[in-house]
Amino acid sequence: MTSAAPTGLGVFSPSTRRFRAGLTAKPPLRGSPRGRSCRLPNLTILPRDNLQPWRRKVQDASTPTTARISLIILTWRTLPHTHLVQSVDPNLRLLNSFLDYLKVEKGVAPLSVAAYHSDLEQYSEFLLKRKRAPRDARRQDVRDFLNSLLSNGLDGRSVARKLSALRHFYRYLLLDRYITVDPTLNLDSPKQWKVLPKSLAADEVESVLQGPPRARDDRMSQALGLRDRAMLEVFYAGALRVTEVVTLKLEDLKLELGYVLVRGKGDKERIVPLGRAAQEVVQEYLRNARPVLAAGKSSPHLFIARGARGITRQRVWQMVNAASTQSRHASPHMLRHSCATHMVENGADLRTVQTILGHADISTTQVYTHLALDRLSKVYKQHHPRSKERAKTSSE
Repeated sequence: MTSAAPTGLGVFSPSTRRFRAGLTAKPPLRGSPRGRSCRLPNLTILPRDNLQPWRRKVQDASTPTTARISLIILTWRTLPHTHLVQSVDPNLRLLNSFLDYLKVEKGVAPLSVAAYHSDLEQYSEFLLKRKRAPRDARRQDVRDFLNSLLSNGLDGRSVARKLSALRHFYRYLLLDRYITVDPTLNLDSPKQWKVLPKSLAADEVESVLQGPPRARDDRMSQALGLRDRAMLEVFYAGALRVTEVVTLKLEDLKLELGYVLVRGKGDKERIVPLGRAAQEVVQEYLRNARPVLAAGKSSPHLFIARGARGITRQRVWQMVNAASTQSRHASPHMLRHSCATHMVENGADLRTVQTILGHADISTTQVYTHLALDRLSKVYKQHHPRSKERAKTSSE
């Protein structure tokens, strides 16, 4: 005697009825007209937007386990391929967890996180050709990856940066016990040419600080010109980076004390003094230009665009480029180098320059000593007991 079909099954083929009743985990053929239209009764699937697609659950305790498993399998089959790979691939999960570690625990800037992501993706593609996962990579694999970059004509500084990204990645895996051996251990960085930072002369800096010329002379153009002058003065006075300038906030500015609080790489804070010229221009900008640009709207940032919108890094580069049309071509980072170079040339010690620039290691600041050789030679001749000028002065 055959059992009656469960309520709600309707008229379906025997295979469809068995599947819908939970008596078999094998779904009907997708080519069958009945199979395409079949659905399990009384099931609620959580929305795709609320949960990751590969973690969607079926909420119906009355449905047999085999049927629920079958539904989840069918759901996986209907997902886009990219969604499935992103959530299931263990290598991608490992990479995403490392990027989260950089953002949350290390406080790395978004652009630096994107650079890490790009370097590690390139490394993963190289290992994929060898059918090897990053967790299983050996020291020879890392060496071959670096050699392939050099053989393709990549600069030594870029290769060293990629090696640094790999070192941070494997150090993270080692600390979290994903691996037991670091394949980047005792690997030497490629030889790099030392590139001296480019700086502007004092008269060139004065020309750039006047700001880019404006075609019109209306109120808005005057406000934009005053804003650009204030940004350039802060650039040169505090030796700031582009991101540090565009993210400055009103609450960080302490004009009455003559300094500004800057948040640099790794979300590290430092106090940067501002000269009298920079303070005067910034005060004029706050008094006459910023209210015009804000147009009644509010913004926490110090420097704003029209309508109190934020300023992009690209817009700052365009502004500095336009301001240097009357002199040698300059970039925002060249103003930073110019500030450090002029300070060293005028007798500032490296520790002070390191603090103002926000360098974590003084070896990064020591590059500016090569640009002050004339002053070093003069000081040597004046104070060394065996120098010629000292000997001539003593004899007279």
